[in-house]
Amino acid sequence: MKDPERVVRMAQEISQKLAAIPGVFSVGVCSTVPMDGYGSFDPVFAQDRTYAEGQIPPIRRFKFISPGFLTALGTPLVAGREPTWTEIYQKIPVALVSEGMAREYWHGAADALGKRIRVSTKDDWREIIGVVADVHDDGVNKDAPTSVYWPILMARFESESVTVRRDLAFALRSPRTGSESFLKEIRQGVWSVDPNLPLADVHTLEYFYKKSMARTSFTLVMLAVAGGMALVLGIVGLYGVIAYSVSQRTREIGIRMTLGAQQHELTGMFVRHGLGLAGAGLACGLVAAFVLMRLMSSLLFGVRPVDPVTYGLASAGLVATALVASYLPSRRVAAVNPVEALRAE
Repeated sequence: MKDPERVVRMAQEISQKLAAIPGVFSVGVCSTVPMDGYGSFDPVFAQDRTYAEGQIPPIRRFKFISPGFLTALGTPLVAGREPTWTEIYQKIPVALVSEGMAREYWHGAADALGKRIRVSTKDDWREIIGVVADVHDDGVNKDAPTSVYWPILMARFESESVTVRRDLAFALRSPRTGSESFLKEIRQGVWSVDPNLPLADVHTLEYFYKKSMARTSFTLVMLAVAGGMALVLGIVGLYGVIAYSVSQRTREIGIRMTLGAQQHELTGMFVRHGLGLAGAGLACGLVAAFVLMRLMSSLLFGVRPVDPVTYGLASAGLVATALVASYLPSRRVAAVNPVEALRAE
């Protein structure tokens, strides 16, 4: 279409059709959704900053949005508000920035409101009316980029008289996402506005999340398999050591029982022996983990390389496993007949 405003009005009409589908809570129009692999980038100038001749400010990720987009994606507004349809059609020069950019430039979300930014020296200055929480657009295992959110229809943007995004995506929030019946109703809603519009890349946000984490997830699965095998080998080894120790100390057990030692005391002796071995191994493992875990920090999200809770739970699990592996062979003490043990010697 040659008329940019007509493109936006069609997008709004499609949004209204999709919002009328049963089960849809909110609908938004955008140029890209988190972790879909797409996006545009450009430097952003701030009016309250000075730049040396020829200096280019840092490059930011650009998103072009409509009202309702942040609600549909569940992205909270830290401060301010979204643009309205009236502001979009009247091409009011407004913008939103991510929380990370607000901290970098103005030390906080509230301080960013009312500031002005632009892309080109020929563009209009655009007032920041909202600050959006940081979004991990490149995957949850990577830092959230600093982003700028522009209205989907603007005047005098990037040296163009009127700018509109034609590669638009629709974001819907609904508990019915992923079902074939829901997708059918979405198609009907879109085609009721324009039967010639194709639908491409229809996915849930979970799909993009899993796709961005595919390599990391595979690595973690392999590490979990290796760790599970190591745990099984440790259990078998500890069980074997305690069982062998019981068999080699049969005469000692017989003498202790003859002198009045109780079964639970003898069992506890071997359990303590097993826990001592496990404790030594756990200490060595913790030291090695503290040294090596920082090399795996790129595989972690929301967990620090040295996290006390994680290490505490893992250690408790290993101690519990060692307790079971030590106790089971220690029960063989009950089968020892002190008279037979002494005669055998």
